[in-house]
Amino acid sequence: MTPTDGDVTWLPLVTLVGVSEDTWRKMVRNLCHSAERKRFEETGQELAELLDEEKLSGVPVLIFANKQDLLTAAPASEIAEGLNLRTIRDRMWQIQSCSALTGEGVQDGMNWVCKNVTAKKKQ
Repeated sequence: MTPTDGDVTWLPLVTLVGVSEDTWRKMVRNLCHSAERKRFEETGQELAELLDEEKLSGVPVLIFANKQDLLTAAPASEIAEGLNLRTIRDRMWQIQSCSALTGEGVQDGMNWVCKNVTAKKKQ
């Protein structure tokens, strides 16, 4: 799915702060949303590969657990487990429940990004 598909609820599950366009394109191929449990493991493996890239060393990671307005959406804790997020120890990361449809949680995620990008720049 791409942002141009007309799906007003589109938000990437994984947003990497400060990545190049080429790296972002790699990630866009492996997006999933909170109700796509069967894709969590695959997406987690792809995320781990991306985070191993030297140019992403220490870059904060925000996971938007989107589509929380769906009854079938996995909670953030289940997504964190499915993506193996607890194994990430070399950078700040956050998983944020949200619904792009209602806007709930999106601002909280963006506030986290702003705070952590600023903190990274100060280092």
